[in-house]
Amino acid sequence: MYKLRGANACGSSPSLLLLIGPFVCLWGLFWLTPLCNGFGLAMGISVHSGSSYDFIRGWENFIRASEDAKFLHSLKNTLTFVGGTLGILLPLGFFLAAVIFDLKKRWRPICLFLLIVPSLALPGTLATLFYLFFHGKSGALNQFVTIPLGLDPINWMTDPAWILPCLIFQAVWRWTGLITLLLYCGMRSIPQWQFEVARIEGVSSWGRLRTILLPGVRHLIFFSAIFLTIDGLVSFSGAYGLLGGSGGVADAGLLFVTYLYQVAFPGGSGRMDLPLASAMSVLTASIATFCALFLIRLRNRLGIDQ
Repeated sequence: MYKLRGANACGSSPSLLLLIGPFVCLWGLFWLTPLCNGFGLAMGISVHSGSSYDFIRGWENFIRASEDAKFLHSLKNTLTFVGGTLGILLPLGFFLAAVIFDLKKRWRPICLFLLIVPSLALPGTLATLFYLFFHGKSGALNQFVTIPLGLDPINWMTDPAWILPCLIFQAVWRWTGLITLLLYCGMRSIPQWQFEVARIEGVSSWGRLRTILLPGVRHLIFFSAIFLTIDGLVSFSGAYGLLGGSGGVADAGLLFVTYLYQVAFPGGSGRMDLPLASAMSVLTASIATFCALFLIRLRNRLGIDQ
């Protein structure tokens, strides 16, 4: 029996190679090749000209990146953006999933569909809608919320104190439905006997939330945190739709990828400095790698994968 299984496995290897071969080729062409090219630019290697490695030039690229105040400011804004998105989205998504979980069966798909619609829209479309939502005194937020409450209209997109919160709110509105759906599916996979035992023992709604629902979906909360962190670090289209290629007034909404766009391409600030932009990307990738390792250690310590 063991030999038969081994023979079947060996016989199926050509078919497996045919299945994964196109993916590996496309992955190498459209992801691995640009990655190596960008790393080469950061390290002072010109791939197209075939020049040798220039240690001094590569080191200068990283020095210029670390001494660029605007780059450090964009990193600070990006980390604030990611932290604000996580701090709002994860509790909100869990709360909405728990509420929908307790609704009657016929109302659940309707609520989930209404919540997930923004996640299905293109980022550029969402940015346009949000621009109309936040735009000056005539924006929907001022007309239907701020002014009726007797407050002075807020210039959401020109006041530096409100620009970054607007970007965070845009991300929250976009991803709330997807995170809610993910956590709701996790709650539905929890064995029904746990709820029966809680009902028999008279566990309160808060106790059921704390002892059954939260432990049952904590691995999905961890996955959602990683997904939102990656999305926040590479966020560009939403900020570009609201602020264009700039970071807004006083660069209050300048995110990391937006600044890379300014440095690397003429459509940004016209600097066309691809080696510097590549060095900034390598530095940020290193930071993201350390953050990922920290999250993995935290997961293992909390026993989330068990």
